[in-house]
Amino acid sequence: MFHSLYVRKHVFSLWAVCLIALASVGLAGLPSQALAQNRTLPDFTDLVEQVGPSVVNIRTIDKVAPQSAQNQPADPQDEEMQELFRRFFGIPMPNAPRQQRPNRPQQQPEEQPRGVGSGFILTADGFIMTNAHVVDGAQQVIVTLTDKREFVARIVGSDKRTDVAVVKIEATGLPPVKLGDPNRLKVGEWVMAIGSPFGLENTVTAGIVSAKGRDTGDYLPFIQTDVAINPGNSGGPLINMRGEVVGINSQIYSRSGGFMGISFAIPIDEAANVSNQLRASGRVQRGRLGVGIGEVTKEVAESLGMSKPQGAFVSSVEPGSPAEKVGIEAGDIILKFDGKTIEKSSDLPRTVGNTKPGTNSKLTVLRRGVTREVAITVGEFEPEKVASTKPAAAEKAPDNSTAAQLLGLTVSDMTDGLKKELKLRGGVRVDAVAEPALRAGIREGDVITQIANFEVNDTKAFTQVLSKLDKSKAVSVLLRRGEWSQYTVIRPR
Repeated sequence: MFHSLYVRKHVFSLWAVCLIALASVGLAGLPSQALAQNRTLPDFTDLVEQVGPSVVNIRTIDKVAPQSAQNQPADPQDEEMQELFRRFFGIPMPNAPRQQRPNRPQQQPEEQPRGVGSGFILTADGFIMTNAHVVDGAQQVIVTLTDKREFVARIVGSDKRTDVAVVKIEATGLPPVKLGDPNRLKVGEWVMAIGSPFGLENTVTAGIVSAKGRDTGDYLPFIQTDVAINPGNSGGPLINMRGEVVGINSQIYSRSGGFMGISFAIPIDEAANVSNQLRASGRVQRGRLGVGIGEVTKEVAESLGMSKPQGAFVSSVEPGSPAEKVGIEAGDIILKFDGKTIEKSSDLPRTVGNTKPGTNSKLTVLRRGVTREVAITVGEFEPEKVASTKPAAAEKAPDNSTAAQLLGLTVSDMTDGLKKELKLRGGVRVDAVAEPALRAGIREGDVITQIANFEVNDTKAFTQVLSKLDKSKAVSVLLRRGEWSQYTVIRPR
């Protein structure tokens, strides 16, 4: 009896100790769990109440002419008469001019729905921002506010390159949005979208910033999110947790036409710059240099002695452009514009495009291993000219030196006609290609203008440069293909 009571007492004590230990562990873990829940489960209700009234639905309409009489559905009485003649007489009713019914009203142009999008109010007097593709080509734009009031909007201006447009409605006392700073966004930060997906007005979706500075366009580094965006969301705002608009929802990545977890928004600072110009003059002015550019690869950077791949590789120079006037050449690498480092090629058109035409600027250019400063006057953007030329046949005997054969190249001197056609001072034409040049992407008909940062104006200079190179190391080659120049690297066999 005593033994049994003793065992029970100790078992009870052991259970008590275990329960206290488990409770201590649980209580110690509660603060961090609660903190995690607070971080991962934000409440968007206040944001919806704050920003929701500033978001509008945009409906576009086209007016189409009514169908001609020949294309109108047949009159029921005429069809009955046709059937009567066929059944009783076995012949079709003789064709007769169709008479218009008396008192039939004259047909007016019909309104045909064209599309649905979103937008948000910029000013209390009715300026609204949206996407250019939402209103592009529309004959009429209808804006619906959250209080169900409808207005016919006037398109103030539209810029297809940035996909930004501004429309105006005649109203006052509207609730404008507050614009934020997209540069303060952090990857992983919560954001919210309001719009009209599939025409469903005032739909709210939320997610996080997936990435910043996505290069999906020439002039805009997009904000990537996983916020659910579908057709009809275009032009709506992307909102941070402070209730500020940080972007315009513009694009999605999709294989099905619907949301697949990747959406893109235009940074609001870029869009605001465009909208200010549209409101001031109805169009956007952009600076230009007149160069075709490409990326500087890691291999090219190493072959040119650069510490890392950066800058914009000049692949072509437009005749008569600001770049040609100051001596920029194909093969140059633009490292800086007005002191701003060009990390990747897409940085250059954005930086230059945001510069007012006529501005005196400076370029930092790398040419054949030497860095130099070039003063340039920025021009005004215009569509680039795309040209294609076929090199004329070379006349002089090809170079079959051992060094050239090791690279897999057979080259010959350029004719005067080919030099004039391509606007080159010199170079050698590629007549045949084998490994390893073939593996480097060189083709028959290409013109080589530089080897290992040395100019080669003819086959003699080409052979001399090759004879001095270490045959076991990779060699950089600048070649011309039609109107375009590019770097490549030939690696030894």
